[in-house]
Amino acid sequence: MTPAPAVPVAEEFASWLADFLPRDYYQRYPRCRWDVALRRDYQRAAFEAGWIQPTWPRRHGGRSLGLAEAMEIRIEAALRSAPKLPNIAGPNVVAPGLHQFGTPSQIDRLMVPLLRGDQWWALGMSEPEAGSDFAGLRTRAELDGALFRVNGHKIWTTQAHESRWCTLYARTDPDAPKHRGISCLILDLQSPGVRVEPIRMASVSDEIFCEVFLDDVEVPFDNLLGRLHGGWDVALSSLHHERQMIWIMNWVEIKRGLQVARNTQDDDVYSELGSLLADAEALRATGYRALDNELAGRPSPEADILKLLGSVTLQRFWDLAAVAAGPS
Repeated sequence: MTPAPAVPVAEEFASWLADFLPRDYYQRYPRCRWDVALRRDYQRAAFEAGWIQPTWPRRHGGRSLGLAEAMEIRIEAALRSAPKLPNIAGPNVVAPGLHQFGTPSQIDRLMVPLLRGDQWWALGMSEPEAGSDFAGLRTRAELDGALFRVNGHKIWTTQAHESRWCTLYARTDPDAPKHRGISCLILDLQSPGVRVEPIRMASVSDEIFCEVFLDDVEVPFDNLLGRLHGGWDVALSSLHHERQMIWIMNWVEIKRGLQVARNTQDDDVYSELGSLLADAEALRATGYRALDNELAGRPSPEADILKLLGSVTLQRFWDLAAVAAGPS
């Protein structure tokens, strides 16, 4: 297993974060979670300091750190309840794909406003008829000279109503096997023919889901991200990075909750805590094993396990917390 990364990097981030946060941040933390102005300021300051994507070169807003150091920074940020980025999809999902597959022109034009939070991004993946079957999407993008003509319908597109850009996945080769005929397009959501409709939800959240309707929308060929019909690779790479982030947040939330739940007087609940603690540590070990494989250039099935393991363990914890809380 990967040894503990160099502590000074985590300490440097912790010191920077302490200097940035308001003095009463932790006293009023529940309210700070919804303070969009604070979260915007945090993203801008973190970008300027190189913390948003620390493994990237400095010219792209990073620190040229290693993967192990970057993981330690993300764990430190979660443990210290750093402000949540106001547009998570941009830096955590879109940016890695843009960094890996984007042309120099695309990166120069789009990366800094994305990482700094000046321009928000949405993910145009889910569709009404496809469910969780991403490869079953039906949105079409037909190549017409130097542009694509796009028609289709996306749903559950988080923050599309506030975003300027969208990584839109569309079928560009209807005759190819379904996962091979998809391309990723960089869509300007202000383009003619784009209509964004927020979805009314019962829950309270600043991450509003939307439907996106596309009626003969023109997208320049220069806005193709990756190769033509290569959108599957872009999606896998982008979501792989997201999964690496999610397990850390799940692990920290479970560990915090277990510290509170251990004070329970319910013997049945208390006996279940040991099993949950073991699962939480298994989640952490799987995260580091995935990092080991990535550092060694090996395939990493653990990366695919992380999201499921984290979600299932977190759900088990909340079920147990509900029992511990009782009917009151």
